[in-house]
Order: sequence, then C-alpha cells, then structure tokens
Amino acid sequence: MNLGEAESSRPRVYRLGVLAAAVVACVAMAYGRSAAQPGGEASATAPEANPAGPLSGLATFEFEEVVIRANDTLDGVFRRLELSLADLAELRALPDVRRSLDRLRPGDIILLTHLDGELKTLTRRLSDTATLTVRRAAGGFSADIIENPLEQSPASMNGSIESSLFSSVSEAGGTDGLAIALADVFKYDIDFVNEVRRGDRFVVTWQQEFQDGEFVRDGEILAAQFVNQGKVFRAVRYVMPDGSVEYFTPEGDSVRKAFLRFPVAFGRVSSGFNLARRHPVLNRVRAHKGIDFAAPVGTPIKAAGSGRVSFRGNNGGYGRAVILSHPGSVTTLYAHMSRFAKGLKVGDKVKQGEVIGYVGMTGLATGPHLHYEYRVGGVHRNPATVPVPKAKSIPEELRADFEASSAPLLAELDRLDQPAERLVATAGS
Repeated sequence: MNLGEAESSRPRVYRLGVLAAAVVACVAMAYGRSAAQPGGEASATAPEANPAGPLSGLATFEFEEVVIRANDTLDGVFRRLELSLADLAELRALPDVRRSLDRLRPGDIILLTHLDGELKTLTRRLSDTATLTVRRAAGGFSADIIENPLEQSPASMNGSIESSLFSSVSEAGGTDGLAIALADVFKYDIDFVNEVRRGDRFVVTWQQEFQDGEFVRDGEILAAQFVNQGKVFRAVRYVMPDGSVEYFTPEGDSVRKAFLRFPVAFGRVSSGFNLARRHPVLNRVRAHKGIDFAAPVGTPIKAAGSGRVSFRGNNGGYGRAVILSHPGSVTTLYAHMSRFAKGLKVGDKVKQGEVIGYVGMTGLATGPHLHYEYRVGGVHRNPATVPVPKAKSIPEELRADFEASSAPLLAELDRLDQPAERLVATAGS
C-alpha cells in the first residue's frame, strides 16, 4: 500500500474536547481566585502549577468517519479503532441492529463518537431513505431508524440524435441513467449502437426522485417513443396485479420478446452473419454463422432467452463457451469468454438477461469480443433478422384498466412529439 492509499484508508478523527476544556479552564480560574489571600497575594498552600499545563490528561470525545473497505467487518473496525468489544456485543443484541450493521459494503460510511474507546453514538445510512442511529443512554444503547422518504415528480423531454443516444439525451437535459433506461425499454427492437441514425427522434416521460428538495436520481420511465430510421416505436409502463412492471405498445402488445437481439449491452457489431466471410485468423473463406460484438474484456454477457445450460467449457476455436437450450428446439451459443459466471454449471436454468459469462478473447480471436449464434433445430439462423416469439399481450381482463391508465401518458407523448422544438418540462405542464 502506498502512502496515498494509507492516508485514504485511515479514519478521520476529530477531537471534540474544546467545550470541556473551556469548562475546566473556568473551574481552574475560579479555584485560583478562591484560594487567594486578602490583598491579592497567593496563599502559600495553593497547589503547584502542573508543568504539563492545566488541560493535561483531559479526556476528549472523538468523532470517527469510517469508510468501509473490502472485507471489512464491524468487529475489525472496532478493533482497529480500539473501541470496546463489549459495546459491540451489546449493539448486536439490539433488535434488528445486528443485521443492519453486519452487512457492510465497500464505500459505506459509518460515523462514530466515543470517549476513551467507549462508544457514545453510531450512525449508518442504510439506504436512500433510511438511517440507523444508535445512542448510549442511561440503561444501555437505544437504536432508531429514521425514515426520510423520496418524493416523486414526473418530467418529460424530447430530442433528436446528433451523434449518440447518450450525448443527445444529455443535450436535451437528461442523465446517462435515463439514456440507459430508454435503451433498455426498446432493446428488443433497436440496436442503439449499430442501428441508430442521425435525425432519429425520441420522446420520454419519466419519474424523477427528490429528497428535501434535492434531486436524487431518475426513477422509472412511464412512457417513451423512439423513431428509428422512420419507424415509430412506442411503449407504456404498466404495473401488473402481482406488482411486476411490464412495458406494452399502445395496442397492448408486450415490447418484450422471447429473445434479446443482442446479449451484450452497447456492444459494437464487429462482424455480421456472413456465409462467405474470410476468417481473420485462418485467412481463408469460412462461413461466419453468427454475430460478433466487440466489447472490453470483462463486459457482462447475458442470456438471450430463458433456458437451460447444455454446455459450459472449452470448445476448440470458440474458446470458453456456453450453449443454452431453449423451447422450440432453439439453442444459443456464446463464445470467446474470458470467464464464466460464478457457479454456472451444466443443467442450470437461467432467465433471460441473466449474466452467464464475460467478454474475452479465448480460442481463435484477434481481439476481445462475443461471438453469438442462434440455431433452430441445429440450423444456424441470422440472430439479427430471425423472427422471435413475442411475450404475452395484456390480458383481456386488464385491458380496460390498461387503456385508462395509458391514455394520459400517450397524450403526453403526442404533446411532446415536436421534432422542430426540444422540450424539457414537468409532465402535464
């Protein structure tokens, strides 16, 4: 560890004994006056001055700001700061406190005050809306969880693509998180790395979350529209009776498909499906029966569809590869991985979007990328163009409620669909 790392890992310590020092100083002055002889001469019996100064040995409260490091435990933190382990045991005995304190994550901050190693207060933020506070009382420790809820406010914007989705959303007043969420809504229909063109347009209405008047983060997208190369895609958020969230077209069809078109988020297509491609390593014509997505080593690879792991291991020129079996005699292959997802093994069931491995360049590869294949009955099909089954549409018993709840959102999209003018405003304003 270098000096900078050592400094950053050391707890910040603040001594809070100034008030106590002032009180002691006043007492010392009063004592000196009361001990003086008439006429202002000091008594011969007055105590000698302490050569170390009147505040020598003063106990001070200390405030510690502890930034949790990898593999830290609360026991380790208390030992490092030389705090009472008996206090720690008493804390852990409090209802619900042990669970709140033992689950530490790197980067978490714990605030402590103590006096000579005896804990006085402890504060830890549990989430964006809850903070744990522990105080020493006369009969022991008392704990409270303070709730500070987030307020939601709808917002809307529109814009057009100039270079990339991220830069265009940012120019329209949105965040990178909003751009990612927008791409996620339409990921089954649009490749936002390879298919987006200058002049494409977007409209989105979403929830923003605030706390005490300050912006915290973007919430869920409520409705969105994206015009890609003249084709209009629309989606509306709907909460199902079981609490799950789905996005549907205005007609009630699910935007979700049985398969993702692209198993790597924002991966660039470096080589398409081509039965007459010259292989870059073998330097001879060899059918390329899949799509290559260039991405940095370690980029997560997601299951294109729900299924079962039928192969996991080294597979010749494919390098480290995974094959998934899906309903309808469909299999998908993911090759050149740097490593597999932890614990993944043959026979495991996986859900669509679940991480199964990470981009690498094992096998016959000139650079880091994912090679992805889609087969039906053992026959290779182009993943970019093969028709895939749609997910279920809105159930008929929910259609009336869906239409009623989606009508104002679709009206907002219509209001904002103004290509000549870019708007960022509170929804409904």
